[in-house]
Amino acid sequence: MTDAPGSLFFSATGLDRDRTEDLVSEALTGCDDGELFLEYRQSEALVFDDGKLKTASFDTNQGFGLRAICGEATGYAHASELSEAALQRAISAVTAVRSGHNGTMAEAPPGTNAKLYPADNPLGLMSFDEKVALLEKIDAYARSLDKDVRQVSASLGGDWQAVQIIRSDGMSICDFRPLVRLSVSIVAGRGDRQESGSYGLGGRAAYETYVSEDNWQNAVQKALAQAHTNLDAEEAPAGEMDVVLGPGWPGILLHEAVGHGLEGDFNRKQTSAFAGLVGQRVASPGVTVLDDGTIDGRRGSLSLDDEGTPTSCTTLIEDGILTGFMQDRLNARLMGVQPTGNGRRQSYAHQPMPRMTNTYMLGGDAAPDDIISSVKNGLYAVSFGGGSVDITSGKFVFSCTEAYRIENGKIGNPVKGATLIGNGPDALTRISMIGNDMALDAGQGTCGKSGQWVPVGVGQPTLRIDAMTVGGTAA
Repeated sequence: MTDAPGSLFFSATGLDRDRTEDLVSEALTGCDDGELFLEYRQSEALVFDDGKLKTASFDTNQGFGLRAICGEATGYAHASELSEAALQRAISAVTAVRSGHNGTMAEAPPGTNAKLYPADNPLGLMSFDEKVALLEKIDAYARSLDKDVRQVSASLGGDWQAVQIIRSDGMSICDFRPLVRLSVSIVAGRGDRQESGSYGLGGRAAYETYVSEDNWQNAVQKALAQAHTNLDAEEAPAGEMDVVLGPGWPGILLHEAVGHGLEGDFNRKQTSAFAGLVGQRVASPGVTVLDDGTIDGRRGSLSLDDEGTPTSCTTLIEDGILTGFMQDRLNARLMGVQPTGNGRRQSYAHQPMPRMTNTYMLGGDAAPDDIISSVKNGLYAVSFGGGSVDITSGKFVFSCTEAYRIENGKIGNPVKGATLIGNGPDALTRISMIGNDMALDAGQGTCGKSGQWVPVGVGQPTLRIDAMTVGGTAA
């Protein structure tokens, strides 16, 4: 990425560019790695609920984070004040980490001219009145579709982040990152019973890409269909049974139960269930899992990560064999491998760590209908809500927000209250059929780790997993 737009951080602040680069070089002398991370961010959120605009917020934030790395030790200081005085204070704090250490600065990230999304700020491309009018249309359209609709909530959010990374060798790189999201939630009811459904979409583009009439009407229809399905649902059965996961968003289970265990820091520290297993079979034949931050416009994509490394398409599991991990610069250096462009941070106030971008499983050769028909008695899970996973053991629990019984090879009645309980590494070995319908999610994922939240993407084809434990509510 060119650093020509980098004047954004110097034209209207107390920082002089040449002086800043000299200070960074001086601060990091004798360190093994480090950088100055400059950030300017604008974000907005509008929420339309119960027929009226409930929330409209707009925020602007800026600041820097200075990091010095010596061995495994890291000194980090950040401030919202962009001035030489603040930078000098940060330097005084982080240089303590290099006391008695005399390292050689790691090689800088390779350059890139990749542009996976437009640089324009999407927030100003639609007026406030246009955004409110759109949310009003969504509300009115949802209520016009069905008399069972009791509540509609629609939200529109946008973010524009400009970052500049300066290293001790004078390397300076910039990235401008748009991010938008549209979400619809509907509560439908019959008599005393009420159920909800939701749908969201978004990515790294202008609002117009996602708020066309076809897109927002489709979002409303999907949210309403899910609410209707849950109104018709019976209590979920419990026990061990074959489970079929739908394509796309159900990849969130793969992300949580398997993806986090393939991040470099957990494996360097030997706290992942996958630690020490590179080159060994960890999944059924045919299972190939990738993390790809280079897909144009996707929610989890980045032209370069938050350390300045270009993102890549990293093969994590190939035909069931563990081939590698997602790496930031620190863990890659300590493990003797190359960074993969997965060093991510929530903001200038946070240190980078290995994080997923768009994580998904490649498709196989089975027709989805054949996968369903192969199951005599089981569960078909289409959408997931919350869940939890223990990285060390790989154990997970996930709740289904839309699921159906499978009876004699056919999709039967919808069920509610179903949870999937299992172990990530074990579940990978129980995959017996892989569909030919791989799909990415619609652009709604956000991932949490160590108190930091970043946008991500997930995906997978239809999958059959044999003999999973299902928690249910049926008596």
